Amino acid sequence: MSSDTTLRVKPRIYSNTIITGAFILGVLTAIALRALIVFMHVNPDWVRPIWYFAVVGNFFFFYFRFMITQRRKKAIKDFELIKKIKEGKRLTDDEREVTIYLLSSIEKSLENYNYLVIFIFSILAILLDILLSAIGS
Repeated sequence: MSSDTTLRVKPRIYSNTIITGAFILGVLTAIALRALIVFMHVNPDWVRPIWYFAVVGNFFFFYFRFMITQRRKKAIKDFELIKKIKEGKRLTDDEREVTIYLLSSIEKSLENYNYLVIFIFSILAILLDILLSAIGS
């Protein structure tokens, strides 16, 4: 972008409440999607409400994640951080603050735990489906 700093907005990290809320929503919807296969065996009447919860919850969760990614990309572009770092240029105080925001945002993110929950509950869902299918046959 240009050197006009009025066009560049320094992003801020979301509050712990918002980050934790988004994480909990992501975890619950990940579990709900995997629980569908179990509820098909145990209580099919719950499949549709759980599916709606999971899909609507995922909509909000992934929109939140999308917005975070957009904020990060915009900050990198607006402050030309990659170019400046590649060229070994000295960062201004604002550019340094934005770089700290980016690194802190990644460090503070709970997305790796969300991925772990998805991984574990995917395996559990498959195993439970195999088990319940064997029992039901």
